Amino acid sequence: MRTILIVEDNPMNMELARDVLEANGYCVREAASAGEALQALQESLPDLILMDIQLPGLDGLELTRTLKQDADTKDIIVVAMTAHAMKGDRERILEAGCSGYIAKPIDTRALSREVARLLPAGKAAAHPGSL
Repeated sequence: MRTILIVEDNPMNMELARDVLEANGYCVREAASAGEALQALQESLPDLILMDIQLPGLDGLELTRTLKQDADTKDIIVVAMTAHAMKGDRERILEAGCSGYIAKPIDTRALSREVARLLPAGKAAAHPGSL
């Protein structure tokens, strides 16, 4: 089973994303902050991270940059979730190391499509080790 870590500080967005992903057969883990995400990544590495950009403290783009510079986490697919859909935001998100983004409010069909596009069918990756 593929594992997705949702990093989201809004409980309603977290619940919606979790429900959609679990309904599509994914194992979901949750973190409400960058610190919680880093702790979760020390326990096990997911196949994909849905990353809220507006997190308290360390924001999602900075956390993504940090993950992409670490040998243990650089290959994890990161998808930004953001309410920012202004000109230049897509480029800024991709430059930080995200493979794509999902606009908020979350469109459940778009979420399912984007995750399926980035995680093609196949066996889950083995993720031994820690940060």
